[in-house]
Amino acid sequence: MGRRCLVLSASMGAGHDTVARELARRLRADGHEVLVRDVLTLLPPGTGPAMRGFYRFVVRRLPPVYAAIYALFLAPRPRSRGGRPRRGLDVSPMAALAERRLGALVARWRPDVIVSTFHLAGQITGRMRGRGVLRVPCAVFVTDFAVHRAWLDPGNDLYLCVTETAARAAREGTGRTAIATGPVVPPEFHEAGAGPRAPEAGAPAAGAREAGARKAGAPAAGAREAEAREAGAPEAGAREAGAPGPGQPDGSGTRSTSTAGRQERGAGGAGDADADGRPVVLLSGGAWGVGPGLLHTAGALARHGFLPVLLCGRDERLRRRASRLPGVRALGWTDDMPGLMASARALIDNAAGQTAVQALAAGLPVVGHRPIAGHGAVGVREMAAEGLTVYASGLPALLAAVGELAGPGPAREERAAAGSAVFRADAARLVADLAEAAHATG
Repeated sequence: MGRRCLVLSASMGAGHDTVARELARRLRADGHEVLVRDVLTLLPPGTGPAMRGFYRFVVRRLPPVYAAIYALFLAPRPRSRGGRPRRGLDVSPMAALAERRLGALVARWRPDVIVSTFHLAGQITGRMRGRGVLRVPCAVFVTDFAVHRAWLDPGNDLYLCVTETAARAAREGTGRTAIATGPVVPPEFHEAGAGPRAPEAGAPAAGAREAGARKAGAPAAGAREAEAREAGAPEAGAREAGAPGPGQPDGSGTRSTSTAGRQERGAGGAGDADADGRPVVLLSGGAWGVGPGLLHTAGALARHGFLPVLLCGRDERLRRRASRLPGVRALGWTDDMPGLMASARALIDNAAGQTAVQALAAGLPVVGHRPIAGHGAVGVREMAAEGLTVYASGLPALLAAVGELAGPGPAREERAAAGSAVFRADAARLVADLAEAAHATG
């Protein structure tokens, strides 16, 4: 029987909304009714936009201020001698402002389960659930690799996390059930890393890889095969065309356990170099084009034989500045990230957010470098500590890491296998199971 599922997100960048949309897609595919709501709209008028604007300003212009805010209000506290986390400053006053509107929404729409993809939403549901004023079971999907305090409230029923380390932190911080499902990523990213395949129902068109190559400034597969014929080399398509590649996710959005397709792609792939043979390397600034030294890093990569594609998000000024750099491609906001990742050899990441986990799904090696302040810095290092990425603290280390991972070999295959293994379970089905369990117990 289908259930009514309320998904709470937040328009703080694009990552939380991306997870919310994918959870909603999976739940609807399983026959459930879904309502997605931006939690910032539940705050008093003007508060949400002000909160988003302040966050964007300090992350972009005043990183030390955001780092201080993170340290005071969000970073995990050292444990006491008894092993319990010490209390830090209260992180919940903002949550109290949204309780009335959330209560009204729940009374009006009558969901069977609520799942939050942003920490403020999880604070609201946890506070209300803990006081008994919210009788709907509540789950929280923690998008961060380094779990900060604002995610944790013992009033919530279930925590879904990207790694077992994060799940353990959630269990210790709340006493509640926490499951490591892995990230929530649309199936197109898994398909981008699974190699060439016959078209399938609901799958991206076969031209997605070539389209991504063109956006990155690299030749499409047909152009490269024509060049190979002129040079007397065998056609790549003669070897690769045919059966569907392994490693495809099933229709529910959960991954296949096979990594063979991703490893095969590690030895090549349409559009992974430009006409001069420069490997395509994506450099992410997120939805807002944020990050220290993005232009400097892109220029250095171009000077050292790579084709950097700087993803500027919605920052048109950054895109214009980057487009003037010799040897650098600059892209604004794009909806074809799967195609771009299929065209690239590595991703340089500074936030440990959705772009990074999408790359893991696509079998694209990730190098963390010059992270944004606060949660970005700790998240990038945590991803590396998990063995999912490489962390490069300086430019020489970055160039060495990209050089090693951009070409075929065991280092690239090892990262592809680690990235594939992090996708363990379908978070949407666990949310639906929570609703079913609550219904069964009355």
